[in-house]
Amino acid sequence: MVKVIKRDCTETCFQKEKITDAILKAMKNGSGIVKPGIAGDIACEIYEENKDKEVITISEIEEMVYDKLINKGQRLTARAYEGYRSIREFQRENTNTTDGQVAELLNGTSSYWNDENSNKNPRLLTTQRDYMAGILSTDITRRYLLPPEIVHAHDNGLIHFHDADYYAQLSISNCCLINLEDMLQNGTCINKVRIDKPHRLITATTIATQIITAVTSSQFGGTTITLTHLAPFVRDSYNQYLEKYRRRRHNEDECAAYAMEDLEKEIADSVQTFNYQCNSMTTTNGQSPFLSVCIYLGETKEYKRELAMLAEEFLRQRITGLKNEAGVYVTQAFTKLLYVLEEDNIHKDSRYWYLTELAAKCTAKRMVPDYISEKIMLESKTDKNGQGHCYPCMGCRSFLTPYVDGEGKPKYYGRFNQGVVTVNLVDIALSSGGDMETFWNIFNERTELCHKALELRHERLEGTLSDVAPVLWQDGALARLKKGEKIDRYLHGGYSTISLGYAGLYECVKYMTGHSHTDNGAGTEFGLQVMQALNEKCRCWKEAEDVDYSLYGTPIESTTYKFASCLKKRFGIIKGITDKDYITNSYHVHVTEKIDPFVKLELESRFQKLSPGGAISYIECADLTRNTDAVLSIIKFIYGNIMYAELNTKSDYCQVCGYDGEIKITDTGGRLEWECPVCGNRDKTKMNVARRTCGKV
Repeated sequence: MVKVIKRDCTETCFQKEKITDAILKAMKNGSGIVKPGIAGDIACEIYEENKDKEVITISEIEEMVYDKLINKGQRLTARAYEGYRSIREFQRENTNTTDGQVAELLNGTSSYWNDENSNKNPRLLTTQRDYMAGILSTDITRRYLLPPEIVHAHDNGLIHFHDADYYAQLSISNCCLINLEDMLQNGTCINKVRIDKPHRLITATTIATQIITAVTSSQFGGTTITLTHLAPFVRDSYNQYLEKYRRRRHNEDECAAYAMEDLEKEIADSVQTFNYQCNSMTTTNGQSPFLSVCIYLGETKEYKRELAMLAEEFLRQRITGLKNEAGVYVTQAFTKLLYVLEEDNIHKDSRYWYLTELAAKCTAKRMVPDYISEKIMLESKTDKNGQGHCYPCMGCRSFLTPYVDGEGKPKYYGRFNQGVVTVNLVDIALSSGGDMETFWNIFNERTELCHKALELRHERLEGTLSDVAPVLWQDGALARLKKGEKIDRYLHGGYSTISLGYAGLYECVKYMTGHSHTDNGAGTEFGLQVMQALNEKCRCWKEAEDVDYSLYGTPIESTTYKFASCLKKRFGIIKGITDKDYITNSYHVHVTEKIDPFVKLELESRFQKLSPGGAISYIECADLTRNTDAVLSIIKFIYGNIMYAELNTKSDYCQVCGYDGEIKITDTGGRLEWECPVCGNRDKTKMNVARRTCGKV
């Protein structure tokens, strides 16, 4: 029998099965249509043509496979096979591919690095250091840690393996809800320094910012705290002031009045300190902490009055903004505010309606807060006993699923996500050629590919010792484990989630049905069917592995352009599908559709309910600073119709002429640039532009 010379110069017997298996893998990542007959025929033909030879090299066999795939009309499979081969070569050769990327980053000429993250300045040393580490991590991930089929599928836009720039670092988790209550009430440690329970609000808020910076430096993704955990310290400060004036022998009314006066000053100082700290401190990834702050009156009965005072000051200071380098008040990037709508604040005669009015003014001027409907969330976030739950997202949109501990108590803070892999729904549709049976076959293949990638993420965390991030695992942010103890118990049983993301539902539905998923007919029906099938995948995986897989409307940021580019390379220009430089995020209505904002939110709410791992809807708005009644109307609609939504208002500033309004984006020879409508300034270093990217500013 003919012998095959392998790359390491060893010999092995010719095995047709290996050729067949390699072609079948390429078919899954190529056309998406698996044709065992063609794969088997090619293997047999190559054997028959070479059976009389003494030896043949593996490279010769691969060339034959490629040529035969082309001759049999399997162009996409041939391309996938060639890509698979190049990745295998890349992994075998152990070649250093990072030098060019580092050089581009450091010389500042790469548009990719300059625009990769709107919240990072690539000229800063801290950012460059993070990016350089990310380049190395991505290289190691591609060559050593991921199998070729995952790397190939990622490179060709079939899936997106998120945060590969952190994956090489063993044991790093994704976004979380910080258990600030535990850390403040029971003390914590940061850099081996013991921090005891504070006894005043200003101390508590300062410690909170130190905790936030330490936590966000020990993970990737966003994080959230709730003001409810700071509210008890408002009362502590008030009581201290009250005792001070009692010692001075004032009457009780005077003591209360003076104490309240001092308290209001401390609240203002504390919130200002919090904002300064969170926007001036830098985490290890080269940016300010990616933080959301939740305002949820329903989280407490005992400290509701104190919580309302904190909430009011946070909103007032956010409306004012922070000063830029020129000393002008502008919209700050962080923190993102989450305002929970409930019966106590949604009606004009509600006790805390004044806070909702203030929130509306803040949204009109500064784009935040975003809004969570307690009513809708209690209906959609139910546990196995049918009990509804309401809690904030982690960062911009990632939501945990409900969890009840062994004592029957709901648990939100101290939980986290393990990571994300996103499937490109548009590629599935185009690979199917519009045939429904083929679509679902490819759907199964691609989602299982995502499942394999997610399993790798989960396995990367298993066995992690608490020592890798004491602030997370030993000192209360997520747990109180002992030194040397593994975190594995928090990876199972629904305590943490792991996310299957999806992108391009609109284009997928449009191609398969000829209709938008907004048509309330065949398009909507198929769109919901796809979403339900994705959820069913997560349910089956969870049931089999006791790992909480959850469907996630991914904030794909620049990946939306990567997917679009890959689709054009694979399928060419298809009108209405691949003729843009982007694909649509998650389930969102396509940006070209003219649709009433209330209709948009109502329609998207049906899809948002099927994204239990997180999603956010939005409406684009003009200048609403003089029309807060319109904002309030939208807020009320959100409360009754959709769980989580935001208003994309405009809040910009030109440092050249002082223009305070919307800075437009212009197309100059195919290049998009920001331009001041008054003075024509296009230097982005001399303007402040605040826009949403994936749900964050």
